[in-house]
Amino acid sequence: MEGKKPIKIMETVLRDAHQSLIATRMPTDMMLPIIDKMDKVGYHAVECWGGATFDASLRFLKEDPWDRLRKLRDGFKNTKLQMLFRGQNILGYRPYADDVVDSFVEKSIANGIDIIRIFDCLNDLRNLQAAVNATNKIKAREGRGHAQVALSYTLGDAYTMEYWVSMAKKIEEMGADSICIKDMAGLLVPYKASEMIGAMKAATHLPIQLHTHYTSGVASMTYLKAVEAGVDVIDCAMSPFALGTSQPATEVMVETFKGTPYDTGFDQNLLAEIADYFRPYRDECLANGLLNPKVMGVDIKTLLYQVPGGMLSNMVSQLKEQNAEDKYYDVLREIPAVRKDLGEPPLVTPSSQIVGTQAVFNVLMGERYKMATKETKAVLRGEYGQTIKPMSQEVIDKVIPGEERITCRPADLIENEMDKLEAEMKEWKQQDEDVLSYALFPQVATDFFKYRQAQQEKVDPAQADTKNGAYPV
Repeated sequence: MEGKKPIKIMETVLRDAHQSLIATRMPTDMMLPIIDKMDKVGYHAVECWGGATFDASLRFLKEDPWDRLRKLRDGFKNTKLQMLFRGQNILGYRPYADDVVDSFVEKSIANGIDIIRIFDCLNDLRNLQAAVNATNKIKAREGRGHAQVALSYTLGDAYTMEYWVSMAKKIEEMGADSICIKDMAGLLVPYKASEMIGAMKAATHLPIQLHTHYTSGVASMTYLKAVEAGVDVIDCAMSPFALGTSQPATEVMVETFKGTPYDTGFDQNLLAEIADYFRPYRDECLANGLLNPKVMGVDIKTLLYQVPGGMLSNMVSQLKEQNAEDKYYDVLREIPAVRKDLGEPPLVTPSSQIVGTQAVFNVLMGERYKMATKETKAVLRGEYGQTIKPMSQEVIDKVIPGEERITCRPADLIENEMDKLEAEMKEWKQQDEDVLSYALFPQVATDFFKYRQAQQEKVDPAQADTKNGAYPV
């Protein structure tokens, strides 16, 4: 066939697909039996780690995320493994010192990650440089590791085509290996994708990957136009965990490009076996309520509210806890207003949670910013970095009156912290990686370490007589 350019596919079923649809609750034991078949597909990479998997593994599944990564690495003999990494925030919700970023990148690659997709919730490139440098250092030393910088795609006056192209050039200058357009909420429409890919391809030599979600219903068409415009890789999910707030279905995209210059060459029979494996689990999640049908449909209002899938499910559960599900649409309307107050950041973890939670408070309290979360205050202070537009002075005056604001790279103000963190948690340390788990989620990791110790010693800490230091036998 003339000018063959098979489109590469990154599979998200082991990370973003279940993060978007079932709050990242797929356990490792569910993943391991199908790895052998997934490894034969010929994927560009399988995304299986990072994002919310780390927190959810420790907090809800009582699993060591590092252990999951090692098991996946053992299973995938031929396929690259990819993770999502929140720049200076790593996988947590605050900026960390550069030594923590360095150590986390090193351990991620050592335990099996090939490609690190690094993004910042404000697209502040200063917050990405340390992670890119750390990856490149390992690549130079060991020949392993690929730093992909992701731009969080969003809409707004400031986000012009010139903005995206200039960002792509800067990413190349930073020393990244590839660029990802990360469209968290399905806001990128087909012809805009075509224009954007064309413009970026003309401006940079780096491979370009496109990541989107089906929330607004246009994602498959967006992929079609992007592929025709020369995008190198698209992110897809196996059909049982595709669509809704997840990605377009892998099998559908494979079929779409069959017999064209973009033909993936994937075996649909093999993909069908993989889908058959995940389908009963999806049915189980629907039956037990983990998969809410609300996140499965198309919501064109997404284009108005710009709310990514994970944020939607978070918001629904916050309102449920407060018995205020009837306020769903009020909160959706409040989100763009809060976003504008905070300098029009893209809505992606953690900015999406910060804006979403603040919007929930504003609606439930009946007065805007009557109560501001500590994260909202941190954004207003500049602790997360620079927003593309100025923040609302009125909100700054109400929430952090008279406080000094940060203008440098926030991590420049953070002293190295690995030694201090290790000293704090040394009684629980069984592997170097435990220090990093603790760094990201001190309380959650400590609870997990206690649980792990109880499992190893076969004692139930809930039954302990802590006063007398005794356990029932």
